[in-house]
Amino acid sequence: MALTAGIVGLPNVGKSTLFNAITKSQVEAANYPFATIEPNVGVVKVNDPRLDTIREFIESKKIIPTTFEFTDIAGLVKGASKGEGLGNQFLSNIREVDAIAHVVRCFANSDIVHEHGIVGDPISDIEIIEIELMLADLQSVDNRLNKVGRKAKSNDKEAMMELSILNRAKELLENNKPLSELSLTDEEMKVVRTFHFLTIKPVIYVANVDEDSLMDVESNDMYQQVKKYAADRGARVIAVCAKVEEDLSSLEDEERDMFLQDLGVSESGLDVLVRNCYDILKLRTFFTAGPQEIRAWTFTEGMKAPQCAGVIHTDFEKGFIRSETYNVEDLAEFHSEQAIKEAGKMRSEGKEYVMKDGDIVHFRFNN
Repeated sequence: MALTAGIVGLPNVGKSTLFNAITKSQVEAANYPFATIEPNVGVVKVNDPRLDTIREFIESKKIIPTTFEFTDIAGLVKGASKGEGLGNQFLSNIREVDAIAHVVRCFANSDIVHEHGIVGDPISDIEIIEIELMLADLQSVDNRLNKVGRKAKSNDKEAMMELSILNRAKELLENNKPLSELSLTDEEMKVVRTFHFLTIKPVIYVANVDEDSLMDVESNDMYQQVKKYAADRGARVIAVCAKVEEDLSSLEDEERDMFLQDLGVSESGLDVLVRNCYDILKLRTFFTAGPQEIRAWTFTEGMKAPQCAGVIHTDFEKGFIRSETYNVEDLAEFHSEQAIKEAGKMRSEGKEYVMKDGDIVHFRFNN
């Protein structure tokens, strides 16, 4: 699934360093022949220990993880909503992503100049970007209001719904609140998606700390400020050291694990970022397993079995008959598909089955 998170941030916060780590960790395009990787897109694997669990009990030639895309968004300066700097490019790029990874500087280094000459006030840095996004959304709302107002006066139902949404959106934005705080019905959400608003996208704050802080991040005052800011908005925050991530990306797996052990952390910041981005977009994973390959596939929460079959190939969805399904947990407990069948845990699911995270499936379909 081609969902992507856009990496945003002020100049000199570590955004480019983090994206360098992502591109160094990029999967080989040869393994994903249907993906065209643009210069500003990094495609990284989603490390999932369940693949190792499956490999333990099902012999196979290779393992293929699922992937996630990050888009490097053009740099931002104050006034972007009015076209300052690369503002127009920034706003255009960010409209195309599904989530935002907002990199915030949480380290002091006199050798790295701060865009506004102030180090130690990460909330001000965050607000510069978020105000620009809200101003851009407000401009979009005003433009749309001018067009829809006349139609709503003629009692056009769709226009009246749109007008209601836009008026509520305008009120929020004029009170410096993002559109993620809009309360919307499912029907209204379908309408809102067509507007490509910026501040309605889910956000993860990425606190870029120095290497010393990585070992005891709770002692970093700037990180604590970002953590509170995120909590107040119901958002997530993760701590990374972009420089460490760039160093890790050039290491072999064994060296990488030793490096992480020396730092006292169990997994890389990039892995944590991928997992969180994956989760806020309600992405889930199902698996296929056989002698040729064990493979992870991404689907969106709520998708039914035929749609998931279509993730593999459109013909699978068109000719879907049923899926033979069990979960990774069943395999961990019973150790083989035969034992799973004997225990009555192998299920035959039809077209209305809603796929679960961790399902292992064999799709049956007509050619």
